[in-house]
Amino acid sequence: MLDALSYLQLQQYWWLIMSIVGSFLVFLLFVQGGQTLIGVLGKTENEKNMVINSIGRKWEFTFTTLVLFAAGMFASFPLFYSTSFGGAYFAWKIFLICFVLQAVSFEYRRKKGNLLGQKTFEAFLYMNGFLGTFLLGAVVATFFTGSEFVRDVYNLSTWQTNWYGIEILFNFTNVSLGIAILFLARTLGALYILNNVNYDIIKERARKQVLYNALPFLVFFLYFITKIFLMDGYAVNPETKEIYMQSYKYFNNYLEIPLALIFFLSGVVLVLLGIGLAWFKKSDKGIWFSGVGTILTVLSIFFILGYNNTSFYPSSADIQSSLTIENASSSRYTLTAMSYISLFVPVVLVYIYFTWRAIDKGKVTKDDVNESNDHHVY
Repeated sequence: MLDALSYLQLQQYWWLIMSIVGSFLVFLLFVQGGQTLIGVLGKTENEKNMVINSIGRKWEFTFTTLVLFAAGMFASFPLFYSTSFGGAYFAWKIFLICFVLQAVSFEYRRKKGNLLGQKTFEAFLYMNGFLGTFLLGAVVATFFTGSEFVRDVYNLSTWQTNWYGIEILFNFTNVSLGIAILFLARTLGALYILNNVNYDIIKERARKQVLYNALPFLVFFLYFITKIFLMDGYAVNPETKEIYMQSYKYFNNYLEIPLALIFFLSGVVLVLLGIGLAWFKKSDKGIWFSGVGTILTVLSIFFILGYNNTSFYPSSADIQSSLTIENASSSRYTLTAMSYISLFVPVVLVYIYFTWRAIDKGKVTKDDVNESNDHHVY
């Protein structure tokens, strides 16, 4: 069956796969968001331990999904991987260091005799939570605003600034999405802890943080969405493959891809519903509504970036160097081979589902963070 797909259909299929992985990654950033709330939700050492152990149960999911996204892009769209990771080097390097520090911190924070001390590892968790989420949002925003690279006839790209990725912070549209993702992660983190911790004081603080962080998230996200709806976008001529600027390109993509529009509207409603349930109805279930809403919204954004003759990684230095799912993908043979492997994805999803349920079988209590217990604590 997969052999019957055209080259373009395979490219579209793999953009769908990577869109789904990327969408789940943004949802799983609730772990990073929760890390930024450690000192806000936990005023005593025991309360901090409860918060950290709540989100600590899930940090591997976020880290694994990040690795899966990077590996998937390398295999399916290697030209993007080499251009972005090789060019925006400092931005990606800082981002990855943040995640390495997170992994080390969860494992060594309460290890007896660790040289750096508990507070140092907590500082690393804060760094990962704030800087990691912000940088991811800012880098993703360049999919709309463009990056300064030039690609030659041999597909070798050259970055046109000596900032190597830091220049993305000079564009407020990029910064606005970075801030939006940061506050979205904090909102989701508060919603998750509200659902996962069985301690009334922490739950009440988390409920307040849902609203405090949702408001700036909505402000910056609304600014970003309005900006991309009104801006000229990087369109691709389907016949000549020439890339040109088109007015209201991304807004038109939503109108011309009904499924993307449905996902976007449904996602926004669900995110708001989850926030409303937590704040107005005093419900602990808001994370599931806002979580699904986050996945649908991000999925719709990936759709308007890669589909409908659009450049998903444009060059602001040389428009014809911009990358599309057609000129940035692997060979047909590679995509076909990987497509067969992708048929095992449902098995992985089932494993994740049952693993998640097993981990969350009981809510975090004061007894769970006692170091004298036999089970693992963070």
